[in-house]
Amino acid sequence: MQKAHLIHHSPDHTAHDDTISLSYTDRFLRRKKLVTDGGLSFVLDLEQTTSLDDGDHIEIADGTRILVKAKPETLAKITGPNLLEFAWHIGNRHTPCQIMSGYLLIQTDHVIEHMIEHIGGFVEHVTEPFTPLGGAYGAGRTHSHDHGVSAHVPAH
Repeated sequence: MQKAHLIHHSPDHTAHDDTISLSYTDRFLRRKKLVTDGGLSFVLDLEQTTSLDDGDHIEIADGTRILVKAKPETLAKITGPNLLEFAWHIGNRHTPCQIMSGYLLIQTDHVIEHMIEHIGGFVEHVTEPFTPLGGAYGAGRTHSHDHGVSAHVPAH
């Protein structure tokens, strides 16, 4: 089975041989067998756990470039008169959040959704790609609350 060890972080969606659609959770990985949308199987084997973003490229050992796409998933769309307050409460709970014009998106979480409704917000479930903002202490995400920078592989 082919192996991949390189990640290229770039928004270039044109230069690729295949695509792989992964949910937000599935885009946080170190070593895993993956299958592209076109059916190519390979093992991603990175030095560190890495947060892949929509538009990144995985390079397989033979030079094949795989475009990472954020897979649509069920999310909670939050609207209401106090979006800034809602965003503060979501961030205070270290919950990943995608900030859009006029609404917020989070992964479904009945506790957070109930809290938002309790303070005057509205929640509906939608199916969209989830690409939340990275943390304040560096791009991406980490395993814990140590506020360290996530382990991105440098672009080559």
